[in-house]
Amino acid sequence: MENKTFDLLIIGGGINGTGIARDAAGRGLSVCLVEKNDLASGTSSKSSKLIHGGLRYLEYGEFRLVREALRERETLMRIAPHLVSPLRIVLPHHKGLRPKWMLRLGLFMYDHIGGGRTLPGTSVVNLTAGSTTDVLKSEFVTGFEFSDCRVDDARLVVANALSAKEKSAEILVRSKCTALSHKDNIWHATISEHPGGVERTVKAKCIVNASGIQVDELVELALGREHPDHLRLVKGSHIITKRLYSGRQLYMFQNPDGRIIFAIPYEQDYTLIGTTDEPYELSDGTIEISEGETDYLLHAANQYFAKEITKDDIVWSYAGVRPLYDNNKGSASAVTRDYVFDVKDDTTPPILSIFGGKITTYRELAEHALRKLAKYFPDIDPKQWRDWTGEETLPGGDLNSGDLNIDFDGFVAVQAEKYPFLPAPHLLRFCRSYGTHIDMLMDGAKTSADMGQVFGGTLTEREAKYLVKYEWAKTAQDILWRRTKCGLHMSEDERSAFRDWF
Repeated sequence: MENKTFDLLIIGGGINGTGIARDAAGRGLSVCLVEKNDLASGTSSKSSKLIHGGLRYLEYGEFRLVREALRERETLMRIAPHLVSPLRIVLPHHKGLRPKWMLRLGLFMYDHIGGGRTLPGTSVVNLTAGSTTDVLKSEFVTGFEFSDCRVDDARLVVANALSAKEKSAEILVRSKCTALSHKDNIWHATISEHPGGVERTVKAKCIVNASGIQVDELVELALGREHPDHLRLVKGSHIITKRLYSGRQLYMFQNPDGRIIFAIPYEQDYTLIGTTDEPYELSDGTIEISEGETDYLLHAANQYFAKEITKDDIVWSYAGVRPLYDNNKGSASAVTRDYVFDVKDDTTPPILSIFGGKITTYRELAEHALRKLAKYFPDIDPKQWRDWTGEETLPGGDLNSGDLNIDFDGFVAVQAEKYPFLPAPHLLRFCRSYGTHIDMLMDGAKTSADMGQVFGGTLTEREAKYLVKYEWAKTAQDILWRRTKCGLHMSEDERSAFRDWF
């Protein structure tokens, strides 16, 4: 690596960085991605776990963003059917808030603005019947039901990194860029492995700054001068409670402040409630949910649910900071979720910085980034420089290849015959997390004993070793909370024992 000059050095291992790495490597560029912590260790694993168009963005006139997101929703269902799955969203009509005509109009636009779709459209739902019976307070009688998708956000990041690696990209985790300089129109980046690792120099023709909330800081490191502050940091927090209702539907609740929150069936045994929109400053330190945010989410949910939720029902919480582009909106909720590129090439080799973006539109963002960078690589065959990531499935997503031509439920049924010793919830998690890569994970396993030590929450020694060998897991936390969500299903004693084993 010391003598190699990469076409792209990507700094940041979240969804934008790994998405660009995959796209660029598939176009024939040599790529090195560095992440100072773990893949998806920042905002990309702290989302609401949804692939959605953003119904509420219509109120802010973000029509292009909604249209693009709805189209991407269809694409991601196709290229990652194991990670992205449909769900129905119930939007109760609140008599004191948006009128029915407004909800109908918004949902009509939502159903049609994205063009062709495979998911069912909007319908009116009786909230006192079926799976919604007795879930909400008695005053909520009528609602609307529409479609979107759920996603395992951290595993979507890993899948993109795996695809990039398959196409010869170098992926370096726990590796921080500590210095940047340039000579003869080539970037020289000092990369320090940590903790206590080696220091190396990586040379590249172009830098992609996908460092999230540190995006301005990295630009200053590269340019050697203060960079205009385009960054608007907005914290979003979630709480996870014991399962609040038996149905599989997601609830979307309006609030008097104009915001909405979601209540989402999560990890089979839980309900995920979020999110908030709070201003955040880098000087604020640790990124975690505040007491005020917890109270806000509980209060908002308790306006709707028939059974009161208290802090005693909360089993976990998490918070992430969105690195949004400052479009000078006063409210944090009104700040655009669209992405913006900033390219500097006047006094240095090119550096492209990314502000904003949604996990739903990461693939489109990557394509746009490569179009921005195309002029810097005139020697690449134009036939190779084409948009391709919407056509090729992500690793594990090839359910319809070879002898398989089935949907996800059919895929699970096939795996149940191959691995009858795996309990149904364990098998379902494997199918959702790994897709067709389950065969790599289970290679040679014939009985439960072949899974090795059992740590709790369906996490076993076999899976942990697989994640270390193939998916860049370096710490127990990487496995418990990102590669899997098993930490949620384990006691503190079990989590501690796994950390000791690791």
